[in-house]
Amino acid sequence: MVYDVIIVGGSYAGLSAGLQLARARRSVLVLDSGRRRNRFAETSHGFLGQDGRAPGAIADEARDQLLAYPTVQWLEDTAVEATRTDAGFVLGSAAGQQFSGKRMILASGVIDELPDIDGLSQRWGKSVFHCPYCHGYELNQRVIGVLATSPMSIQHALLLPDWGPTTFFTNGVFEPDTEQLMELQRRGVTLESRRVSHVTGERADVVLSDGQTIAVAGLFAMPRTRMASPLAEQLGCVFEDGPMGPFIQTDATQQTSICGVFACGDAALAAGSVALAVGDGARAGAGTHRSLIFA
Repeated sequence: MVYDVIIVGGSYAGLSAGLQLARARRSVLVLDSGRRRNRFAETSHGFLGQDGRAPGAIADEARDQLLAYPTVQWLEDTAVEATRTDAGFVLGSAAGQQFSGKRMILASGVIDELPDIDGLSQRWGKSVFHCPYCHGYELNQRVIGVLATSPMSIQHALLLPDWGPTTFFTNGVFEPDTEQLMELQRRGVTLESRRVSHVTGERADVVLSDGQTIAVAGLFAMPRTRMASPLAEQLGCVFEDGPMGPFIQTDATQQTSICGVFACGDAALAAGSVALAVGDGARAGAGTHRSLIFA
């Protein structure tokens, strides 16, 4: 069988893209490895109508709604290779299966790479976060920490005082210049230049190199991201550099630099949230459908 569209990734962006195509009565295959980026978080926030729900519950309900459409098939497998053909694309899976599609949507997401600081990864999504809009409100204006991972982290430090008193741990990553110091002071940010030894406690208390512990209600860190799937690179898609890592370049319809290949969600955004992924997926689904008609 040749599917109209193969979607790689069944999280929020892939589900949203699939819904547009299913409602256009197109045949769709979704391949999903089952590793959502926000699987570590207990609740999801900022998505209209779903605020405060468990992210897995949102995804499960969306999947049930999508699979109610008879033209959609779902396969729990990992896509490992993709090639172009005269008719479209052939995709190979980790289980050794091959699938053919006229179009392909890459909604495969990214992998977060945190600094190598003991205690950080164990608290990721629980008391260590990257998005203040997703998790800042629940800290109830208590003390917040920001861990520098790059010079871009100063944007985190300048944003977060709206959610609580903020301490910025520069950790030897960079030194703010005079103008940046003035901005931090204006926002009431406490600057901490001592190195971070590790993170401990029920939340994410920061232990410094001299042994002092600074208690925080939550710690924000900007991870480095990399593609969760090799397919975009295999197909020759053009990438752009974002503040956290590379992402797939797309046009207004979410088509990549490779004709017939579309991308959406965290793999194609310089930012990440459920709400943004859903909107991005809707655009990709509609753009892909239109390409089948107006090619």
